[in-house]
Amino acid sequence: MSRNTAAWLYYAACLAVTGVFVFPVLWVLICSLRPAAESALPPAWIPSTLSLENYETLRRVGAGLWRYVGNSVAVSVGSALAVAAVAALAAFGFSRFRFAGRGVAFVLLLAAIMVPFQTVLTPLFIVLRAVGLHNTLLGLGIVYTTFHLPLAIFLMLTAMGAVPRTLDEAAMLDGAGALTVLLRVILPLVAPSLATVVLINFIAGWNEFLAALILMTDQSNYTLPVMLVTVTFGYMGTVDWGALQAATVLTMLPVLALTLCFQRYYVQGLVAGATKG
Repeated sequence: MSRNTAAWLYYAACLAVTGVFVFPVLWVLICSLRPAAESALPPAWIPSTLSLENYETLRRVGAGLWRYVGNSVAVSVGSALAVAAVAALAAFGFSRFRFAGRGVAFVLLLAAIMVPFQTVLTPLFIVLRAVGLHNTLLGLGIVYTTFHLPLAIFLMLTAMGAVPRTLDEAAMLDGAGALTVLLRVILPLVAPSLATVVLINFIAGWNEFLAALILMTDQSNYTLPVMLVTVTFGYMGTVDWGALQAATVLTMLPVLALTLCFQRYYVQGLVAGATKG
């Protein structure tokens, strides 16, 4: 087989794989722009006209579309930033200090990664209700932060472990304290990993459904994934496919945009610490 033939086969395979992932996204976008009258099954491949009718339907759902968007932004962004801040401090402590119980704490950290948070939702519901955080965005954000922390700490610990300690020592000789070393020496070097932690936890919080459904009983506090269930049923219990596809588009757009914008940092962050030197 010639080199040109092999190259053409390679590009054809890449195009086919890309099509498998891109086609569902394009199909959802097309379905969201169909008039409501054409959303019945089976749908036509090409709509007769494009309409924003389904998006207008979303605007009137429940407490209002932008209320649900605001709830999702507040919970996902707030929890992602909190996880990044706490994970950076915890990873710095694990990687730079020796203290009693360090090994046990690290084992417990790894064990927490293996526990599905769905298994403890009932105790969480009881605890949040007892402390007055049930059915609040703050309570939901604390839940997300708590269960996203172990993996975030592990990622940041891996990245900080690859930073030479000689840089810390040089900064301390110049009079820098531990916090200054973290903020001005280490964090700039592990910025891709920090960006990865923020992105991963934002996506996890943005897409999370079960905890938001169980812990939120007031419709005005629902997040976008829970709102998707609200718009599923139309008149007389029928599925409003057009509104559902429009809601799906609005839900996935921020994730796609952030992933494309920070793809370089995301890849760097995932491989940071894999090699040293």
